[in-house]
Amino acid sequence: MEKDVFMATGRRKAAVVRVRLQAGNGSFTVNGREVADYLMREALIELARRPLKLTENLGAFDVTCSAHGGGISGQAGAISLAVSRALNRFSADYRPRLRKAGLLTRDAREVERKKYGQPKARKRFQYSKR
Repeated sequence: MEKDVFMATGRRKAAVVRVRLQAGNGSFTVNGREVADYLMREALIELARRPLKLTENLGAFDVTCSAHGGGISGQAGAISLAVSRALNRFSADYRPRLRKAGLLTRDAREVERKKYGQPKARKRFQYSKR
């Protein structure tokens, strides 16, 4: 019989992450690689592990992530959201803590598109009077 598996999806910028959370020894993999090898930067690794640390479940669950789209920063944010949602499904008791830390809120900010006649999305060419 399969153990209880809690699944959730997280999104941030252009990144989409699917997470499987099940009771285990605390392994954390993203696309088949260890989270530290995949995200590389300490701040991003902390961001991904924050929901588990906040709910005191750092070694209690095996986390398996499937990430695609965006860059590693967006993927780290998406992992954080997905793990938070999966923990919320596991136990509703974690909801107030996760909500207070802002981990259950989807960050809706997206990159603004570049407009024609401009060098960037909002930057204008230098004005020349003469």
